[in-house]
Amino acid sequence: MPEFVLHPRLAADSHLLADLPLCQLRRMRDARWPWLLLVPRVPDRRELTDLDSTQQAQLMREIDLCSRLLLAVARPTKLNTAALGNIVEQLHVHLVARHVGDAAWPGPIWGVGQIEVRDEAYWTDERLRLLETLANIADAADMVVSTR
Repeated sequence: MPEFVLHPRLAADSHLLADLPLCQLRRMRDARWPWLLLVPRVPDRRELTDLDSTQQAQLMREIDLCSRLLLAVARPTKLNTAALGNIVEQLHVHLVARHVGDAAWPGPIWGVGQIEVRDEAYWTDERLRLLETLANIADAADMVVSTR
């Protein structure tokens, strides 16, 4: 069986936050939006229907967990969830906290403006803040989270 390998574009565009039971949880590097990415650690999957029913159910649990994380830390006007794959075919799910007046509101975020770059100290602080909140939510959901 082939081994899971993260697509290079996803690796370049995001930071690893944690490993959930099925997915890598990643934070996109664009600081304009609180933006998480779930990437199932299952090789050669492009569509949600490529997952078996147990994996699909677990992915939904992880989407729920990460949605609750973004709702807690970002308090968005709207939480967007999408699995597109037009640029990167590897199965991945975007969770984006949107606010009225953000850089793309009310339209989609893809292809809008320039990425907002931050230094490593910002991302380290952000990671710690997200992981602390994630740990509390995961405990309540009885889900194991592994941080490296």
